[in-house]
Amino acid sequence: MSNLILFWHRRDLRLADNTGLAKAIAKSSKVVGLFCLDPNILKADDVASVRVTYMIGCLRSLQEKYTQAGSQLLILYGKPTESIPKLASALNARAVLWNWDVEPYSQERDRTVIDALKEKGIEYPESKNWDQLLHAPEDIRSGSGGVYTVYTPFWRNWSQKPKVFPQDIENLASLENLTEVEQEIAQQNGTVELPSAKDLGYEWEGELIIAPGEIAAQEQLEEFCYSAINEYQEQRNFPAVPGTSLLSPALKFGVISIRTVWEATVEALENSRSDETKANIETWQKEIAWREFYQHAMYNFPELASGAYRDTFKNFPWESNEKHFQAWCEGKTGYPIVDAAMRQLNETGWMHNRCRMIVASFLTKDLLLNPQWGEKYFMQRLIDGDLSANNGGWQWSASSGMDPKPVRIFNPASQAQKFDPEGEYIRQWVSELRSFDTRCLLTGNITPLERQAVSYPEPIVDHKVQQRLFKGLYKQQKELIA
Repeated sequence: MSNLILFWHRRDLRLADNTGLAKAIAKSSKVVGLFCLDPNILKADDVASVRVTYMIGCLRSLQEKYTQAGSQLLILYGKPTESIPKLASALNARAVLWNWDVEPYSQERDRTVIDALKEKGIEYPESKNWDQLLHAPEDIRSGSGGVYTVYTPFWRNWSQKPKVFPQDIENLASLENLTEVEQEIAQQNGTVELPSAKDLGYEWEGELIIAPGEIAAQEQLEEFCYSAINEYQEQRNFPAVPGTSLLSPALKFGVISIRTVWEATVEALENSRSDETKANIETWQKEIAWREFYQHAMYNFPELASGAYRDTFKNFPWESNEKHFQAWCEGKTGYPIVDAAMRQLNETGWMHNRCRMIVASFLTKDLLLNPQWGEKYFMQRLIDGDLSANNGGWQWSASSGMDPKPVRIFNPASQAQKFDPEGEYIRQWVSELRSFDTRCLLTGNITPLERQAVSYPEPIVDHKVQQRLFKGLYKQQKELIA
């Protein structure tokens, strides 16, 4: 058996501060990167073209990084449970190593790969490398040893735990490439040239909210910590203001490590000169913890991926009005703030988080449609589409998840008045309403004739009526399970 180690990248498309990669390089100087284009994922019906485009860009950047380090990134196309053990065996690899993931499919896939590697006498990760988390799911437990299902006590525990900071990987610059013979063997066993997103059947013509790769992610983090983070607590809620980090795609694919991000917040706190600034930075730290809370929840409760957490919503009588759903998807509900948000999503592959809550509440509490419809549509459109975060956000908005306040209903008009007071966001994305008075934009009080003149639809439902209907159904369901 050779000294070759294949390092299997998944949600860690970087070389810097990569937990599993560091362990691989500590074992051998001959470490070659590997990424498997998995048809189980790429051919699923919840894949976004913009997300595939960003991922391919990140892989291209990662290939360049490997070349600079003296090694290479191999690309496979096929089921990883079959193609990875086959390639490792053909190359006579000593080990295949990787970082762990919280998602149900990933864990099942990895166990199958481990079994196949065992049969071939090839090493695999001896322990779970939780590279994408600051704390492993097993490390955050209540005083009684239980799993947290509410964010606030989770945050109190999580925030008090010491954090590991980024580590330079020793000997990264002295990696070895495959020999010509090994490269020929790799090609015979399924490795391919990195395809474009179009080659994979996905086309995205628009711009990306963040450029692919490690360098772009680091620059984005530095820019955010230099400016917007200092006013984050207030500005993050206004969709017309560039007050968020835009790092969610980079964290989704791990082109920047969560330890690097956390270290930046600590440095920002150390350099802050007022309690107000510190409060802003700490608010962003809490958002990082929210991301981790949802990942821990998915790991501990994998059933979240396929349904509601709260019993009241497990058999909730959602409606199935396809026309209403289509209007919501297209941003043609007649509610300006909702339509602006959906059009932003469709045109850019991203949506401001305040707006994600608004449109999710509207789908579930106004249209009375199953949140899984919206959750799936988001995954079909978002550049940062992530099972744990997306599921957690939708369950929070639908009141079906881990939240101490079971019924939360957003009024589109009041949300617009509070968070888009000048109507800037609405005007940006609902072009036909740009000339309208701000008060009309925010309240939605636009006459039928005015709507007809600019081809803007009437409201498809009445918010007050639907709110009463939802509350009635919720009460009914609670009584059924009491």
